[in-house]
Amino acid sequence: MPRVETSTPPNTPAPIGPYSHIAKVGRFITIGGTAGVDPEKGQLAGEDVQSQTGQILDSFKVMLSSVGSDLEHIVHVNVFLRRMSDFEAMNEAYVEKMGDHRPARTVIGVSELPKPGVLLTMNLTAVTTD
Repeated sequence: MPRVETSTPPNTPAPIGPYSHIAKVGRFITIGGTAGVDPEKGQLAGEDVQSQTGQILDSFKVMLSSVGSDLEHIVHVNVFLRRMSDFEAMNEAYVEKMGDHRPARTVIGVSELPKPGVLLTMNLTAVTTD
């Protein structure tokens, strides 16, 4: 039976609860809810949704690299957005980081998120590059 490997790589935001960012089984990868926190400063990357979206995707890039994957091997992304009025701005930052790769995606409006000032979180499923 395959083993579940969990990790939180360096140079990514520290989890705010009792969990690891990454769970990997074979080629299958999941990354839990990630906010736009700059890991060097421990603070939000900015007060706007574009800055936070960009930071989330930068963190995903580091996390995926640590388990043999990259942004182009993302299968599905969930976006939990505080304000649907930020949808277009989030999309602009998302396209800037994701390029032409368009994995399946779900955007869900939420009323609250655990960390003050957070405008969105994302989680994903991906596969390894091999």
